[in-house]
Amino acid sequence: MAPLAVHVKHAGKVLDVELNPDLAPSVFKEAVYQVTGVPPDRMKVMIKGGVLKVHDHSSSLLGRELIGGQTFMVIGAAGELPKPPEKPVVFLEDMDDSEMAEALAMPVGLKNLGNTCYMNATVQAMRAIPELQTALSTSSPVDILPRALRDLYSNMSRTTESVVPATFLSVLRQVIPQFNEMDRSKGGMMAGHAQQDAEECWTQMTNALKDVPAIDASGSSVAGKKFVDQFMMGEMRRELKCDEAADEPSTVTTERVLKIECNISITTNYMHTGIMDALNSKLEKNSPSLGREANYSQTSRMSRLPSYLTVHMVRFAWRREIGKKAKIMRKVKFATEFDALDIVTPELKTKLTPVSRRLKEIEKERAERRKVRKRTKAASAPTSSSGPTAAAAAEGSGMNVDEPPAPAAEVPGDLEEESVYRTKELSELEGLVDPELKEDFGCSVTGLYDLVAIVTHKGAQADAGHYMGFVKKSVFHGGKSTVVSTSASTSEQTFDEDDEDWYKFDDDKVSVFPKEKLGTIDGGGEDSSAYVLLYKSKSLA
Repeated sequence: MAPLAVHVKHAGKVLDVELNPDLAPSVFKEAVYQVTGVPPDRMKVMIKGGVLKVHDHSSSLLGRELIGGQTFMVIGAAGELPKPPEKPVVFLEDMDDSEMAEALAMPVGLKNLGNTCYMNATVQAMRAIPELQTALSTSSPVDILPRALRDLYSNMSRTTESVVPATFLSVLRQVIPQFNEMDRSKGGMMAGHAQQDAEECWTQMTNALKDVPAIDASGSSVAGKKFVDQFMMGEMRRELKCDEAADEPSTVTTERVLKIECNISITTNYMHTGIMDALNSKLEKNSPSLGREANYSQTSRMSRLPSYLTVHMVRFAWRREIGKKAKIMRKVKFATEFDALDIVTPELKTKLTPVSRRLKEIEKERAERRKVRKRTKAASAPTSSSGPTAAAAAEGSGMNVDEPPAPAAEVPGDLEEESVYRTKELSELEGLVDPELKEDFGCSVTGLYDLVAIVTHKGAQADAGHYMGFVKKSVFHGGKSTVVSTSASTSEQTFDEDDEDWYKFDDDKVSVFPKEKLGTIDGGGEDSSAYVLLYKSKSLA
């Protein structure tokens, strides 16, 4: 049957719409939505004698054939009219590799060029620092390694195929000769480059980036400051006190650090315990007041927390009896959220506590709102008349009229748009940030961190085995900005925080790694064990 031109009356206006009796009723409701703005799940289409239902047949109404020019009454509150897409729809088959990589937002792997898994895992983990890519792309690095890393990241973002990092590997071996070491255990045609330590690679690469210019809140380069100092460098205050001479003055020194260490002993079960053991240590040295060797206690605390905090799980220790490093395979649980207030100086803790305490409370409120939205969505889903299930059920070609159904129950506790809450929360939290910390762009203003990247080691030996990288999916899919709290637009942020899964980078093989499986890389055997962990300071927004 040919489409019919009919009228719909809504809010005192008579509008023209097309009704095709051969299509499902949900299609007619969608057409009405396009001209009235009333969502199909809140819409009642009425004609003399009753209400049109989605499962009705459209060829007759109360035994009467449909005719052109009929008028339907539409009841329902109108929302915003659907907007046309900002950009024309482009199908995947019409995209080039660069456009497809952006559309799919799927990260790519790196080919193993012969014992280069340590480098591949490190490069992938460093991608969890988007500010680094901004700094590399907005400046003209003088050193060869930052330029090579910039080009590698650029290539990785423009393709859907695994990347061969031959150029970057060549530069890495040129700049850091230790990574050009050959494997002496093999000779002749089988000789190749030796396996290296991923933690050493992380440290050496970070040092090689020390001259990359800093950036401001807008992403522009800042003269006279360096990116690594800004976002990755912490300051450690160490106090050394003699246990045997109470009158001897303690010695206080300040040191710049790129990482904190987690010592692993036979009693270490949790990362926090291992970190505190490393910060509170005992040593023996000559005492000037006693004139002999004496025992000292060294207490170390962070006086500056960077936006990105690196934790080194000290899994390799030198064993004198075998003359080489051996792996400590003990299972040590690491935290996906890390509260660093226990490892900072009292002065810094005083500055961080107000905003840290309030952010914890706000995060609980955000979690409750997500639960309410889920329940509301679940409650409204069965009543929707425009979903695929309802449309599939409408297999007939006509419409019948039934008695008006009872009005759907309203869901209590309706929430405003999430951006409204986030704007208010951001304003409140920014008012609690210490002025000195606010001026130090690139430091953590909360002392609270989220885990965003992991480098793991698989095997029993330090100079062998296999390294892999793990990066949180939100890093690649519109995660919240890290420290640019004052310039971040809450309206542009993504508030779907339910996806906590990860990407696993096993050289050129990339797969989704469920968050529930993070416990499998705590250690406890020769399988993959967390070795380097990268934490990102929580965003205020």
